Amino acid sequence: MRIFSILAALVVSAILALFIIDRPRLFNMLGMGSDAAETAETSETDTALDTDTSLVKVVVLRSTARQIDTAVSLRGQTEAARTVDVRAETSATVVSEPLRKGARVEAGQPMCRLDEGTRGTALAQAEAELDEARSRVPEAQARLTQSMAQLEEAKINLNASAKLSQGGFASTTRVANTEAALATAEAGVESARAGLRGAQSGIQSAQASVATAEKEIERLIIRAPFAGLLESDTAELGSLLQPGSLCATIIQLDPIKLVAFVPETEVARVIPGAMASARLVAGSGAITGGPEARSNEVRGQVTFLSSSADETTRTFRVEIEVPNAEGKIRDGQTAEILVSAEGAVAHLLPQSALTLNDEGTLGVRTIDADAIVEFHPIALMRDTPEGVWLTGLEETEDVIVLGQEFVIAGVQVAPTYRELSQ
Repeated sequence: MRIFSILAALVVSAILALFIIDRPRLFNMLGMGSDAAETAETSETDTALDTDTSLVKVVVLRSTARQIDTAVSLRGQTEAARTVDVRAETSATVVSEPLRKGARVEAGQPMCRLDEGTRGTALAQAEAELDEARSRVPEAQARLTQSMAQLEEAKINLNASAKLSQGGFASTTRVANTEAALATAEAGVESARAGLRGAQSGIQSAQASVATAEKEIERLIIRAPFAGLLESDTAELGSLLQPGSLCATIIQLDPIKLVAFVPETEVARVIPGAMASARLVAGSGAITGGPEARSNEVRGQVTFLSSSADETTRTFRVEIEVPNAEGKIRDGQTAEILVSAEGAVAHLLPQSALTLNDEGTLGVRTIDADAIVEFHPIALMRDTPEGVWLTGLEETEDVIVLGQEFVIAGVQVAPTYRELSQ
C-alpha cells in the first residue's frame, strides 16, 4: 500500500512539472492537441493581465460649460416705506370727528383738532407785551442821544476851563467842576446805552412769548406728516389727549419696499442700483400660475444693502424699492425675489459629484486624456432640482460622478462614460 502511494505521488509530481515546464508536450501526451494548449495559455495570460491591471472603475460625465443668468434668488416680504405713530404734543380735548382707518390722507391734512382753551388769550397778551417793548426803544434811543450831547458839552467845557486856568483866568475849582461834569456825562451815556439794550432785550423776550403762544395754538391741529393710509381710527371726539397720546397711525405704501436677507455666500453678487423682480405670494393665481399671477409680478431697484451681518443668521439686509401708485401691494406680503447679477459660464452637475479633498476644500474630481484623476476646487452658484451650477472648471471637463470618493489625485482609473440625463 505504501508503494502505491509513493508511485502516485511521483506521477502527480511529474505531471505538475510537465504542466509548468513543458506544457505543450503534456497536452500532446494527453491527446488534447496544440489548440487546447494555446487556449489554456491565453486564458492564463488574460488572468495575469487582469490581476496586473486592477484599476478602480468610476463613472464619468463629460460636462460642457454654459452661459447662465446668475440672478440671486431670495425670499422676503413687502414693507411700508414709512410707518409713523402721530402723537399729540400738548394737552387738550379733541373737538373734531374721527377719521376711520383705511382712509387716505394727504400731507398736511388735519387728523385731530384740539380745544383751544385759553391759548388765544395767552397769544393776545404776548403780542401786547411785544408792542409795549417795541414802544420803549425810541425813548431809550432818545435818552442815549441826549446823554451823548451832554458828554460833548462836558468835554468842551473841560477844554475851555483848562486853557483859562493855564492863562490864569479860571480857578482850579472851576476846572474840577468841569471834570466832574464830564464824568457824569459819560456815566449818563453808559446808562442810556444799557437802557437801549434792555428795551431791545424786552422786544426779543416778547417775541419769544408770541412764538411760544403761536406754536401752542399750532399744536392744536395734528396734521399728517406725509401722504398715506390710516392704520387706525383717529382719536375720538371728546377724548383728552396728553403729550405723547396717539392721534393715529399712518403708513406710506408708495413706493413700497421689498425686504429680504441675502446669505454671506451671495452678498458679493448683490449691488445697490441693480434691477430686481419679484412675485408676490398672494392669491391662487400667484401660486398656481393662473391669470392673476402676472398681476402679482413687480419690478424695482435695489436701494440698500447692509454693510453689517445679522449676528444670529449671518445674513445681510437688502431693500428693493417698488412703485405702488395704485396701492395694490400691501405691507407684509411674502415675495419671491430675483436680483439681477452679472452672467457667468458654469457647469450643471449632480450634487453627488461634489467631494472634499484632504484639506477640506469643496470641489470635484476629473480625469484627463490618460484617465489620471485630478482635483478641482469649485464655487457653487445655484442649487436646482436638476443639479448644482458651479464654476471653477475648464469649458469641457470629464467629471467623476460615481466612485470619486474611492480615488485620489494622480491615480489612474477605468472610466465608464454616461450622459447627464442618465
